[in-house]
Amino acid sequence: MEFDESRIDEINQSFPFEQRWENLTLGNDFMFGKVFQDTGLCLELARLILPELDIEHITRIEQQKSAKETLDTHGVRFDVYLHDEKGRIIILEMQIANRKNLPRRARAYHSNADLDARDAKRYKTYSEMPEVIVVFICEFDPFGLGRHVYTFRNYCAEERSLMLDDGASTIFLNTKGKDKDIPPRLRAFLDLIGGKSSDDEFVKRLEDRLSYAKHNWYWRKEYVKNTLDTNTFAEECEERGRSSMMSSAVEFMKSIGITHEQIEKFIQSAMPQYKQL
Repeated sequence: MEFDESRIDEINQSFPFEQRWENLTLGNDFMFGKVFQDTGLCLELARLILPELDIEHITRIEQQKSAKETLDTHGVRFDVYLHDEKGRIIILEMQIANRKNLPRRARAYHSNADLDARDAKRYKTYSEMPEVIVVFICEFDPFGLGRHVYTFRNYCAEERSLMLDDGASTIFLNTKGKDKDIPPRLRAFLDLIGGKSSDDEFVKRLEDRLSYAKHNWYWRKEYVKNTLDTNTFAEECEERGRSSMMSSAVEFMKSIGITHEQIEKFIQSAMPQYKQL
């Protein structure tokens, strides 16, 4: 669909209520990326999540970064992709819906981050490969154990104390945790993602940045266009799926000797239901 900038408000109002620009929260991946384009906020969040890294400063931030995709691979897009002063790669990813695929999604994110680092010539030998930390911020408990945080690293199954030390780790944060397993300031951040404000200074700064983002006309235009393109693409895929189903049914009927006239009658009678599949 061709994008008409003069119809931004009209198009925005056609979206479901929670997808309209003025109703977006920090839990929306596009808005999350825009808010954390701010280097200071991004640094503070990275320090909250990863205090053991002693991060001094962020050297690079990319929002909605697409990893290199080839014809035979499924590419990924990182919500926030950053580097610190030691060359470590930290990926921050918002997850609203639980599609039951996060562990293997994490695997794909790690592999694509490694490929991106290689293609960018950020290391010459395996020992120079950067540390990669993938952080999923979820609005659900991905493992159902009541924790706010689950951290995974590779270790030896026979000797649990023996770590592989491959520089890869995955952290799952979630807003639905019940345990007192994280510092209050990180809890305040997760509460904000879940829709609950507080007097925390970092939360207040995030809310100010969110308000600023919603008044940015260029970001609004970018969001509406991206959402429109995504919805149009989804509709096209759905329509291809419907066409494929109908084509398969027709081919099957031909293979068992059903006449052309009978097939035509079937298509005409099935079309209303078919449109609703």
